[in-house]
Amino acid sequence: MDELRRMTASELVANYSDKTLSPVEATRAVLEAIDTYEDQVNAWVLVDAEGALAQAGASETRWANGRPLGPADGVPTAIKDIFLTAGWPTLRGSKLVDANGPWTEDAPAVARLRESGAVFVGKTTTPEFAWKGVTDSPRHGATGNPWRAGLTAGGSSGGSATAVGLGMAAWSVGTDGGGSVRIPAAFTGTVALKPTYGLAPMYPSSPFGTLAHAGPMVRSVTDAARMMDILTGFDHRDWSALPTPAGSFSDGLEDGVDGLRVAFSADLGFVDNDAEVEAAVRAAASVLAHAGATVEEIDPGFTDPVDAFDVLWSAGAAKVLQPYGDAALEQVDPGLADCVRRGQSVTGSQYLDATAARMSLGQLMGRLHRTWDVLITPTVPITAFGAGRDAPEGWASPRWTSWTPYTYPFNMTQQPALSVPCGFSDAGLPIGMQVVGPRHGDARVLQVGRAYERAGNWSQPAPQVLS
Repeated sequence: MDELRRMTASELVANYSDKTLSPVEATRAVLEAIDTYEDQVNAWVLVDAEGALAQAGASETRWANGRPLGPADGVPTAIKDIFLTAGWPTLRGSKLVDANGPWTEDAPAVARLRESGAVFVGKTTTPEFAWKGVTDSPRHGATGNPWRAGLTAGGSSGGSATAVGLGMAAWSVGTDGGGSVRIPAAFTGTVALKPTYGLAPMYPSSPFGTLAHAGPMVRSVTDAARMMDILTGFDHRDWSALPTPAGSFSDGLEDGVDGLRVAFSADLGFVDNDAEVEAAVRAAASVLAHAGATVEEIDPGFTDPVDAFDVLWSAGAAKVLQPYGDAALEQVDPGLADCVRRGQSVTGSQYLDATAARMSLGQLMGRLHRTWDVLITPTVPITAFGAGRDAPEGWASPRWTSWTPYTYPFNMTQQPALSVPCGFSDAGLPIGMQVVGPRHGDARVLQVGRAYERAGNWSQPAPQVLS
């Protein structure tokens, strides 16, 4: 069972195809993992074992008949509890949400996965309305890390990252408005991609507007490409959705980095890193250089855009709570309440100024990518800290953005950004490298991530909780 639940989605599908493994066996393995580890990490809001096994049985029949629905057929899948899912409540980590529904509609990402035959195991935890970079909520408590149950998994897609990291699902889909798939990927030793904005349709529209993306949370870059082929199906409900891409994100995935120009920034010019994080990402840059890329350390030339991001983010948070009335502020995460109060004071002029700063940053990055195919940075400058906190103990600021300076800038610019594992601290905690590409350069970002994964001979070890 341990070996089964460590398989990637791609490996599972290959085994289904040659009939050496059944979707029912794979689903039983992840359900066993949930039974074993969920009490330690609190990654799930809902687990539907009976429904998952029924879906797995139907998938088994399709594979036996040589008629799978798509590339996800039979893959045990977790859904972040932000996405609407027909038949299941979407509680968003908040006591304000009525669990009675009705719950009759799938969000686009969920619909595409369902159409492709995915086995839905259940829904994973999120901070309240996905507002911050760690995963704890008034409704569901704090989610732990696969490597140390008492440490945070990051957020806001922390439940999904922990589920994938512990083999409680083969893969998951999360949301990312300021780093919410990449932060937990770095903290849990998994892989996650924030695609170009609009490639993976979103509905309902996020209150955080065009900062918010949907993306794959997986155990390999190959799986990220495979899920992207599913998630990027056009959906008319998203007014900003891009057309379904031609071809597959797996095309060119194994082409390597020979001849590519890779810009490396250890600190973006304004970040202080843990020494172990910086050393690991520098070593990863060297791996890409030895694999044939031209790697040069640069300063991208921008200052921390956190003030502009906070205006956009807090205004979105205020909009999140608006339907629930003034009394809602007393019922939500205190940090969210503070964020909402900041958002309520944002003027139209301030919002337009923040938007202008966002556009300037996008233009700067556009110029950078005329020279450089990708930019690599750390994903997060630190390793995981105690669960149930918004920032590390003794940190200078209580805000989650104070320790996530590498992620939110690229939500502002809407660029694709991938986090891949690149090492461990002396304490045995995962470290992530971020690969950022130009808008619409998702395939190139995946290509570079896969080249590192291959050249670095990266093989995801089992988290210590599993040891």
